[in-house]
Amino acid sequence: MFYWFLKLVVVGPLARLAFHPWVEGIENVPKSGPAILASNHLSLTDSVFLPLTVDRKITFLAKSDYFTGRGLKGWFTAAFFRGIGQLPLDRSGGPTADPALRASLSVLAAGELVGIYPEGTRSPDGRLYRGRTGVARLALEGKAPVIPVAMVDTDKVVPPGRLRPRMARPGVRIGKPLDFSRYEGMEGDRLVLRSITDEIMYTLVALSGQEYVDEYASTVKRRLAERGEDRRGEAEPGEDRPE
Repeated sequence: MFYWFLKLVVVGPLARLAFHPWVEGIENVPKSGPAILASNHLSLTDSVFLPLTVDRKITFLAKSDYFTGRGLKGWFTAAFFRGIGQLPLDRSGGPTADPALRASLSVLAAGELVGIYPEGTRSPDGRLYRGRTGVARLALEGKAPVIPVAMVDTDKVVPPGRLRPRMARPGVRIGKPLDFSRYEGMEGDRLVLRSITDEIMYTLVALSGQEYVDEYASTVKRRLAERGEDRRGEAEPGEDRPE
């Protein structure tokens, strides 16, 4: 209820009035049934503008740090993300991500939409980075199509490292669903998972027009932070560990 209240009464009307977001390919999102929306990640506002364009509720995987903060701010943040029905994801990789995967599979089993950012973190410089294979596992185990989504110019609304929005007109470009049923039963094969993930990322390149970098964004952020080159290079908690 909180999700729909924010979308229809508070955030949605304000965002539409202020930014007039556009959308292409909305017909590619099924009216019913499970699906995975796999998107590039340019800005914090991606998780605002994408739900505005889709009539159905999207359950996102959000980094677990949002649910474990301390103090009043931590409590408020955790309450907000729980209130809108988002799922905590431990991004340190391995078995720690299994609870989020199981929860996401439950969402898909209920015939609903799951939103995921395969890059695992926001792009530090507007380029598209190597995807992590969790999206492939989710697609195979959940037996759900993957719908590629390109967020456009959301980083102009709220640039990395900033909180104050700027006037810009962001957009959402939605591609045709990708069917990976030919790999059914092969979710334990790392080469298959990598192949699926790379196909998703190459599709996002075509949709977004971004330059592709075959390197994890978290690695680049850590390197920039170590050099002290740019505030946008600061690694977020939990992002600097192996997949």
